[in-house]
Order: sequence, then C-alpha cells, then structure tokens
Amino acid sequence: MQFHLNGFQAGDPEKKSNLNSTNDPSTSRKLPDKADVLIVGCGPAGLTLAAQLSKFSDINTVIVEKNDTRLLLGQADGVACRTMEMFQAFGFSEKVVKEGYWVNETAFWKPDEKQPQNIIRSSRIQDTEDGLSEFPHMVLNQARVHDFYLDIMKKSNSGLEPDYSRKLISVDIDSEKSSSDDFPVTAKFQKTTTNGSCETETISAKYIVGCDGARSVVRNELNLSLKGDSANQAWGVMDVLAITDFPDVRLKAIIHSINEGNLLIIPREGGYLIRLYIELDKLSENERIANKNITSDHLISAAKRIMHPYSIQIKEIVWWSVYEIGQRLCDKFDDVPKNNMASNFPKGFIVGDACHTHSPQAGQGMNVSMQDSFNLGWKLAAVIKGICSPEILHTYSSERHTVAKELIDFDREFAKMFSAKPKTKDDDALDSIDPLEFQKYFEKHGRFTAGTAIQYYPSLISEQPIYQKLASGLEIGTRFHSAPVIRVADVKPMQLGHVTKADGRWRFFIFASIEKANDPNSKVSKLCNFLTNSKQSPIIKYTKIESDIDSIFDVRVIFQQTHRDINIEALDPFFLPKKGKLNLHDYEKVFCPDLKSGDDIFDLRGINRTKGCIVVVRPDQHIANILPLDGFEELSKFFDNFMISK
Repeated sequence: MQFHLNGFQAGDPEKKSNLNSTNDPSTSRKLPDKADVLIVGCGPAGLTLAAQLSKFSDINTVIVEKNDTRLLLGQADGVACRTMEMFQAFGFSEKVVKEGYWVNETAFWKPDEKQPQNIIRSSRIQDTEDGLSEFPHMVLNQARVHDFYLDIMKKSNSGLEPDYSRKLISVDIDSEKSSSDDFPVTAKFQKTTTNGSCETETISAKYIVGCDGARSVVRNELNLSLKGDSANQAWGVMDVLAITDFPDVRLKAIIHSINEGNLLIIPREGGYLIRLYIELDKLSENERIANKNITSDHLISAAKRIMHPYSIQIKEIVWWSVYEIGQRLCDKFDDVPKNNMASNFPKGFIVGDACHTHSPQAGQGMNVSMQDSFNLGWKLAAVIKGICSPEILHTYSSERHTVAKELIDFDREFAKMFSAKPKTKDDDALDSIDPLEFQKYFEKHGRFTAGTAIQYYPSLISEQPIYQKLASGLEIGTRFHSAPVIRVADVKPMQLGHVTKADGRWRFFIFASIEKANDPNSKVSKLCNFLTNSKQSPIIKYTKIESDIDSIFDVRVIFQQTHRDINIEALDPFFLPKKGKLNLHDYEKVFCPDLKSGDDIFDLRGINRTKGCIVVVRPDQHIANILPLDGFEELSKFFDNFMISK
C-alpha cells in the first residue's frame, strides 16, 4: 500500500482528507463522579487497557488525557510479532498488515576495509526466524494504532471514549476501604475549557492505572520512582521523505561507520517514508541534551557523514527529536509495599513508560507497554465482575516487573553494542566491537525482540510444569503458539490461536488422544462428562446459570483424525453447546489438523499422540497449565486457588 507520495499526511491513508474516522468527543462534558477503573493517559498502554475493558458493558471505565486531542503523529512505530498476535485478539491485525511496512530482512553495513571512510554492506539476514509466529514484524505509525483502538472502544457496547484536556493534579487512596463496593481512589483533575479557563474535577474510582509516560504523575502520587542511569549517549531520530542512492533504503539497515557514529534506518509505511536513528556525539558526564542546542540540520549532516559514500537529500521532515539513552525501572508496579502484600490488595497501578524506560533502537517500548496492559486488563475485569479473587492483582507487578528487568538488561547491552565504534584490523580498543559480533547478538535475541520469548513463572495463575512433556512445544508461561488447523463444521483452514480473543475468557484446548472421536468411552468423552456434570467442574462452579456455558471458559477440541472422519453430530453434545436467547448451536468448537498443508499441529507443538492433553490458556494468551485428559482433580484445584464460586 503506497501513500505519502506528495508529502506526509496523517490519519487513514485510504481517506482523501486529513480527517480520521475517529472523532474526538467534546471536551465540554463533565467527568462522572465514579468509575470502576480510571485510566490516566491515552498512549498505547492506556488505549490497550481501555479497549480491553470496553468489552465489558457492566464495567464503568473512564480514560483521561492531558492533551486536547488524540495523537495525530506518533513516535513509536515498531510492532513485534507477539504484538501482532495481540492485535489479532482485538480484531485489527489485518488492518496493520495491510497498511504497515513488513520487516522481512535486516541489512548490516560496516566500514570498507579498503576505504574505511566508506561504508559497505557486510550481510543481509532474515529478520525473524521461520515458524516464530504466523504474523510478521511490522512498522506502523503509533497514531494509527491509537486510531484502531479508539475505533474498537467507540463501537463497543460501552461506547467508551477518552476525556481530553484533563491534567491530573493529585491522587489519594484510602487503604481502609477494602470492600468491592468501595471507591477508595480519589483523583483531582484540572480541566481546560474551550475559552481557556480552568476547572477542577474530582472522580472516585475502585482502581487507578497510570499510563501517563516517563514523567508519570500517577507514579509520583503512588510514591514510586524510576531507578537507573543514563548511558551518556545522545541520539537523534527523524521521520523523513528523502531521495537517496543508498541501496537498502527500503530495508531495515544497521550502519556502523568508522568515525562518524552509527545509524539505524527503519522503512516506514507507504513506500516512501523512512525513519533515521542517528548517533550523535557522546554526552559528557552530567551533560543533558537540552544543553547541546541540537537542530534538525545537525541530524541531517550527521546522517550524510555516516552514509558516505552514499548521498541523501531530505525533501520533507515529518517529525524529529533528540534523546538520551538510559534504562530505568521501578521496584514495583502497584501501590502495595512488598511487606504488606498478604493483607492488602492493589488499588493503583503504573504501566508502560511510567514504570520502565529504555532506548528505542530495539523497538520494544510500545510493544512491552501494550503487553503490560494486556496482562492487567483481564485481571481487573475478573476482579470487578466477581469472578476472581483480588489476590490475582498481585501477579501483575510480579510478572511484568520480571519482563521489564529482562528487557532492561537486554537493552543495556544492545544499546552499548549499537553505539560502539566498529573494530577494524588496525583497532584493538576495548570499547570497539566487531560488526559481526553485533550481528550475532542481534540474531541470538531475535525471539526476545519479537516478543515471543516472554515467559511468566509459576504463580497463583501459572502452574508448575509437572505435565509439560505432554505438549513439549507449548511451554507453560509462554504465549500459546498458534498453528494451522481445520475447523470441522465448515472445513475452514485457520490458525487455532485466532480463537483467543481479548474478551476475558479462559481457554481449554483439548488435544485428543489417538482414540476415535466419537468413542463414548474415550478419555475426551469422560472429560466432557466431568466438565458438564461434576460439581467439581470449573464450568459448573464458576459459570452463572443464566450465562452461556462458555462465558467464562471457552473449550475447544482438536482431534487427530481428518475432518471427514469426524461426525460432528455424533460427538458429545458438550462440543455443540446451545447459546444465546434462541439456544442456537455453536458449531465452532471442533478442529482437526491441517494435514493438506503438511503442518500437523500435534507434531508442530509436540503433543503426545497416545495420551493427549489439556492446555489451559489465560485471557492474555499465555499458557497457565498443561494437564492429562483425566486430570480432573488438578484442573479443579487450579481454579479453586483464585476463582470465586457463583
């Protein structure tokens, strides 16, 4: 999809005007007196959380933003494979695939040994390994991601829209209020009206979530602080429309020059736009970017020197900025001190840049921030709806702090290597690096940068890997790695993981043993009987009588036979549930391997064909447990630890 040919234009590229399909609500309306969840900040973290909570019309969510309109030109742009999987759960991954830039290969450039002042391509590699995800690594303007979320929110049953022009003044949390009916959070905002005057608004909430960036007011009000230091490295970043003879301008390209610094080229959506990350002079100790008086001309000149002997002519600067590399992390991501967790549950949270900051070169900031929110959103919804104990809220900070710490450690080494001077045959300096060594580091950590290496460790909602061998390719704690299947009822080829939507439901993927699909004495049939009739069944215990049978637990079965060997009408009625006001049958619960393509899910994911297994997947798509088909007691006990009986 090509656009920006005659200059950059924000918004939907398929529209001829500058207007987007998402219109900002009037700032004249007042904030409500109360909310279940108050979200501060309309960045990617805040909108991910708001979009997830907007799925629940019985949860009153309010999201506020200090700016007076939605984002029109974003800073972040990289969308990792794992984030694309999350976008699929929200329902707009295909829009990103259509509109964005696909990162397929990365080119590495180094000084020419014969003429060191020139750069020469050293190699080109595949950006992500085969089979890592069904989705590619993408690049798309952050503002467009915001638009997709805003559209989801507006079209939801709750019709959620942000309230703009609200600057947070203070937050007070009454720790004595612990009832589910209490609103312990009190937040005050300064609202700027259309005539320029200011008003004070106060709102009470059950929970507050700070998605308000590195200078987070919520973080300060919760008495939390970012800890870390700067690497004293200055970089500039520019989005430009340019003319150049550099051959890899439409590839992700990493350039190390001999003396002029280093450069990262990220092609952008539309076929013409590119982003340049440009290394500037090292900062002295205690020196700040503000003291350097850097202009866009400085950045352009540096880029030209680094790219020598190739030329670049900047025709339009869409956006530019300078920043310092630094890694900072909060000790905790909620308001409950570590020594008080047994008797107190979180009421305040911080997400994204509010609790961890790092360099942008690895493209992790927006991705990790959105995954923070995806982790927290379903937990808040489950507690507010009375499905789960508030104890699960402790797992947000513990799980995501571990991920952030791993990211900080990776980013510190990655940024150091990226900024190092390239080592040559005549240079043995300790702080220089062989470009090949950097390339190997880049390849080695490909799964981490793709977001697929994240693993949550055993906790209240993530079991010990006792039965891991039953599904060796679906590791507990990692995201559910999708694979091709055939939906039996309509013989539709699809990805199994695409049934996991951002709707707060748990998934049971039942991988059948080698027994016949319609055998009434098979392990799968006995499991169905347990789930349908036993008082110990999680479905019986935790699903309200008036609700659909799959409102809390969405159960899918994957048989080993081909679709023509499975008579769906002869299966246990559990796999053909009656739902809705009219008691219509749901025909989309039964699958089999896609043998025609040769990608048998049982082989791809290491499923034990003789024994089969149950794979329990959390609402955020991470695997919580793997159990044998007859593991009735273990299945019941797992959910008894944190769920509340109906």
